[in-house]
Amino acid sequence: MEIINKKSVKEIIKTSLKNSFSYDDYKELVKRLVQEESTIGEQKIEVLANYTKLNHRRMKRWDKTLKIGDKQVNEIGQYDKKVTWLVLTESWCGDAANIMPVINQVTSLNNLIDFKVVLRDENLELMNSFLTNGNQSIPIMIAIDNETGEVVSTYGPRPSDATELVNKYKQKHDKLTPEFKEDLQRWYNKDKGQNTLDDLIKLLGH
Repeated sequence: MEIINKKSVKEIIKTSLKNSFSYDDYKELVKRLVQEESTIGEQKIEVLANYTKLNHRRMKRWDKTLKIGDKQVNEIGQYDKKVTWLVLTESWCGDAANIMPVINQVTSLNNLIDFKVVLRDENLELMNSFLTNGNQSIPIMIAIDNETGEVVSTYGPRPSDATELVNKYKQKHDKLTPEFKEDLQRWYNKDKGQNTLDDLIKLLGH
């Protein structure tokens, strides 16, 4: 993750937090967009509206079906610092639809962790402070110490195992094909959020 200092990152984060909203509010926004057959952002094109509809279904599914074991619940509960997990996303982002429900479940198990959401295209200064290999990749989760305002860690845009799959495919084919993206979604379906869950628990242990 590349953190680019133009203005103070603390200052940019502070401004973005004022524009943030809860995961429940984000889901309501996505639900409304689906009803309107629309999408977030200026590009109100059919393909992005269709992705928004698909992602709405994915989030609902993971909200209901994600399984967290007793050991994982205990590890999450042991975290003892007040932090905010600020996530940059857009409604059409498939990776976000698979990851954000896991983030929500983790934060719901520890009241010291506050989960906030901001839209990438409305917070480009923040996005450009947390690029991935020079790209505005989402979702990106920024963990912020509530007392100091410092960035504790970052996470995204994909779980560690999925990142490895993507990197290997890019090395061989230069870009991600529609076929690979379908394979990646099948990976998410098979993994059932466990790789993301493990990654987040490791992040809490830092």
